Amino acid sequence: MEANAIRVNERQRADARSDSRLDWWREAKFGMFIHWGLYAIPAGEWKGKLVPDIGEWIMNFARIPVADYEPLAREFNPIRFDAAEWVSLAKQAGQNYIVITAKHHDGFCLFDSQLTDYDIVDATPFGRDPLKELAAECQREGIKLGFYYSQTQDWHHPHGHGNDWDYVEEEKDFAGYVEHYVKPQVRELLSNYGPIAIIWFDTPMRITEEQSQSLLEFCHQLQPDCLVSGRLGNALGDYGCTADNLIPNRAVSADWESPTTMNETWGYKKDDHDWKSPTVLIRKLVDIVSKGGNFLLNVGPKPDGTIPEPSVERLRAIGEWLEGNGEAVY
Repeated sequence: MEANAIRVNERQRADARSDSRLDWWREAKFGMFIHWGLYAIPAGEWKGKLVPDIGEWIMNFARIPVADYEPLAREFNPIRFDAAEWVSLAKQAGQNYIVITAKHHDGFCLFDSQLTDYDIVDATPFGRDPLKELAAECQREGIKLGFYYSQTQDWHHPHGHGNDWDYVEEEKDFAGYVEHYVKPQVRELLSNYGPIAIIWFDTPMRITEEQSQSLLEFCHQLQPDCLVSGRLGNALGDYGCTADNLIPNRAVSADWESPTTMNETWGYKKDDHDWKSPTVLIRKLVDIVSKGGNFLLNVGPKPDGTIPEPSVERLRAIGEWLEGNGEAVY
């Protein structure tokens, strides 16, 4: 995303505070981000070699062909996934909403899609739709649910942006990809899982202003109360978003959010042990909230469906702090 995204959104959305659809989000302050997918299996390693940088980008960084990456789906069997445990942990931490990767840049769908068999129900031995289970649990427990969806980058689809090692970028029908793949999948996400609080788009890159505007309107038509994140592209969206792990140095008058990692990666990576301490994370929460923003703190579950223990420990520590100091945040 562009580095000045908050500044742009602040200028263009000067009247955003009058939008009552964001009232719950302004009160929520603190949410859980979940990056989970096939990339949790290699966990930062490919063919015996560690791949530098963030784990969920391993297909791109190692330039793994679709033919080699796709079979990971046959190994994805998260038998220890428990939606109730994930939602309970968010509540223990004092988080009021969850955003999970329905489709990340590798193109694998963490939901049952009629547009492709490259999804968790059709391509894996797990055969269940975790988003259905998570949606039901969030509704039971009063937690808002949002879906991350990579609208531009898709390294699996021949017409999605980003994979230039299997496909020729100049030959791609990106406009057709948006109309005939992205929009139908967004329709599935906003039609099959009950009330969805947020569609969290990301890395707009080549998407045009017209395409961004069309997606924004499309989401609002399907679910008028669903918020669209500021990474839709072209300074469009219902609220602003900082760059990853960034906190502005001043208060921002518009609605904005800071997505933040607990270590250095988003998706699970077995060799990343550079964990931020609970004290550092609490200070980030206070800093962000004091400047008018929301704190979206990430966890990267393992392939078996469990959240790494260092993440669990930090979330519970934040929750304990909030029990005594929550008035200062909420």
